[in-house]
Amino acid sequence: MTDRPRTPEVPAKPSLDGLEEKWARRWDEDGVYRFDRTRPRAEVFSIDTPPPTVSGSLHVGHVFSYTHTDLVARYQRMRGRTVFYPMGWDDNGLPTERRVQNFFGVRCDPSLPYDPSFEPPAEPDPRRQIPVSRRNFIELCERLTEVDEQAFEEMWRRVGLSVDWSLLYTTIGAASRAASQRAFLRNLARGEAYGAEAPTLWDVTFRTAVAQAELEDRDHPGAFYKLRFTGTAPHRPVYIETTRPELLPACVALVAHPDDERYRELIGETVRTPLFGVEVPIVAHRLAEPGKGTGIAMICTFGDVTDVTWWRELDLPTRPVIGWDGRLAPAPPPGVPARPYDELAGRTVFSARERVVELLRESGDLDGEPRKITRPVKFYERGNRPLEIVTTRQWYIRNGGRDRDLRDRLLERGRELVWHPSYMRGRYDNWVEGLNGDWLISRQRFFGVPIPVWYPLDDAGDPRYDAPIVPSEDALPVDPSSEPPPGYTEDQRGKPRGFAGDPDVMDTWATSSLSPQIAGGWERDPALFARVFPYDLRPQAHDIIRTWLFSTVVRAHLEHGTLPWKATALSGWILDPDRKKMSKSKGNVVTPIGLLKDYGSDAVRYWSASGRPGTDTAFDTGQIKVGRRLAIKILNASKFVLGLGEAGDARVTEPLDLSMLAALSALVDEATEAFEGYDYTRALERTERFFWEFCDDYLELVKARAYGDGPEAHSARAALRTALSVLLRLFAPVLPFVTEEVWSWWREGSVHRAAWPLSSDLPAGGDPAVLDATAEALRQIRKAKSEAKASMRAEVSHAAVRGSATASIARPDLVAAGRIADLSLEDTPGDLSVTVTLAPTA
Repeated sequence: MTDRPRTPEVPAKPSLDGLEEKWARRWDEDGVYRFDRTRPRAEVFSIDTPPPTVSGSLHVGHVFSYTHTDLVARYQRMRGRTVFYPMGWDDNGLPTERRVQNFFGVRCDPSLPYDPSFEPPAEPDPRRQIPVSRRNFIELCERLTEVDEQAFEEMWRRVGLSVDWSLLYTTIGAASRAASQRAFLRNLARGEAYGAEAPTLWDVTFRTAVAQAELEDRDHPGAFYKLRFTGTAPHRPVYIETTRPELLPACVALVAHPDDERYRELIGETVRTPLFGVEVPIVAHRLAEPGKGTGIAMICTFGDVTDVTWWRELDLPTRPVIGWDGRLAPAPPPGVPARPYDELAGRTVFSARERVVELLRESGDLDGEPRKITRPVKFYERGNRPLEIVTTRQWYIRNGGRDRDLRDRLLERGRELVWHPSYMRGRYDNWVEGLNGDWLISRQRFFGVPIPVWYPLDDAGDPRYDAPIVPSEDALPVDPSSEPPPGYTEDQRGKPRGFAGDPDVMDTWATSSLSPQIAGGWERDPALFARVFPYDLRPQAHDIIRTWLFSTVVRAHLEHGTLPWKATALSGWILDPDRKKMSKSKGNVVTPIGLLKDYGSDAVRYWSASGRPGTDTAFDTGQIKVGRRLAIKILNASKFVLGLGEAGDARVTEPLDLSMLAALSALVDEATEAFEGYDYTRALERTERFFWEFCDDYLELVKARAYGDGPEAHSARAALRTALSVLLRLFAPVLPFVTEEVWSWWREGSVHRAAWPLSSDLPAGGDPAVLDATAEALRQIRKAKSEAKASMRAEVSHAAVRGSATASIARPDLVAAGRIADLSLEDTPGDLSVTVTLAPTA
């Protein structure tokens, strides 16, 4: 697009009202942000945009971080690159399911048949949810996400994100499902994906497995119970302290540290569990803590992740008692007597704990009263009940958690990546070094990408997990729950010598981790993929380095042998007035629509741009108001500049004009350097400071001359228009609506397709000291008038300017702006000072 100047058409009363709707529509109609796929890779800047979770409403934190990405996209576009800037909706997974359950008053029951005529109740009751088939449930998920996605798109358009909406994708769409299943099948073929039955962190509310990256520790009240284990002759009783007495029937051993002298002689002996009388061994392991409790602990299958480690490394038996629903199993595990287990069967963990404690008191095996504590307990980040560990069959992808060589290669990937800010790499390194298992990617949910695997059934109807059936890649996407595998018919489902489909779906991160491949057309559009991958930038929040960033690195490393992007820019959190992170779960979020209506999108973007990469930023309406004042000032100053008359082809010749452009040239270099380093905040700060000084000082100094005629006036008008053009382009990434509005008054095309300013394009030879000295003299003259309670238009009979900078004063402009009858300049040592004598008033 061209940006040739034309005769200005300035509104009589410029206003910010309605600019968002006007320009969002025009940008879309004109294809201003359309990606040009004919350009070579060297001229492309590709962004792996975070697909927001579409399950409710956006909050101001989303606007904050997504604006940061847009600042970079707009800058790169003005630098002459075609920007691949897609948007995606992360619409599958647990958040969507929960929203659908509450919105429609339904719950999924996969055992029910599909009802093609089903409609949810007109007045749903979330407390009495109607069971529906899996297919009906998925249709309701699709119906609601479509509504949410439309609302999200409208919001992002209003915010001014310069995405190419023709590139929109969803993580549950056919292309995403095919890409996710293709990557999984290739991981499986290379041995990077595997199925296994193993202890799994489990959320009993949602009844699904939880990965390590989805955990968070929360302080939780509890108590230590001191229990007596009966020693076998000739040894004494052994006392342990535990917070989980209800897991006594799951106890398989006691463990002490090998160097603990108190228990060294007991290693290899056995004791009997209280209440149940099961004989268990006493073993040694380095993870036992001599200083914790009595120094010896019971190993249960499973109370926590340390139990899993002990169980695996000491090759202990399994006695699981906690079911998927969080209740104790209806029958005791092998080797555990039915009495008194039958008093615990079917109880919740809390109820079982109470009853076990009662029984321990009665048997005399509880030593003293429980000691109340508060301790960190693992929760699913979206859950509200402590996690349990149950034995389930799940799918995993190798991520270095159990492979030192792979872990080292992934750490090396982190060193290859350019981090903004650089210290964030430490979080990546710490996460990778702390992995204790492979990536669990399967989920026992419904609205997600199905695991593309079937299992043949043997003569007894049991699945053969060692001989999975997989589809060909050209058949993807597939749904094993509703489609038969190759070589079978649907009537063989669930029958001996027939087949069973894998019932699970992939974790949402298993799809989101492929966002570069999905958006870039991997295997679907090779020409596009070659132009965008590896991407130039991954912007995201710093708290999901361990999930989204790391998992994307894993998938690209395994599939392509490279990083998925060259650089990453991490946004901080938005904090409430109490300096706490805003989140829906805490109920302290601010929704953006009111702010956008009250202050305008440019004002909200201005506040967003005040947060540097990686830095947490407090929500501040005061800063938003400052942004609105800036946008209004741009309108008014631009109207003044363009209303002065044409400059024609006049050259800038006057010292003050050249001085201002010299300072502007330095600003251009500084803002460019800041944007290149992703420090858009510094670019905005410097540009804003220059703009206000430009309005307060230069405009006032040059105003009288610019209204005149002749070469001096033409120099002023040429300098003003040059400065306006540059400043609009410097502000454009942050304030897209007001800058586009002003640009349209006098230039062809869009400011967002105009070239980013270069200092080399500005007239040379100016001395910045001229504007500095003249502006300082004018400020002191104004101060003198203010202290005298006189009008700024008051006449000055005499002004004496002293100091070493007087030689730089632009005398005619200072005289005109200060309304000075007689001006003397005295070149003396020291700082500049002004003595003012006001003319007598009539």
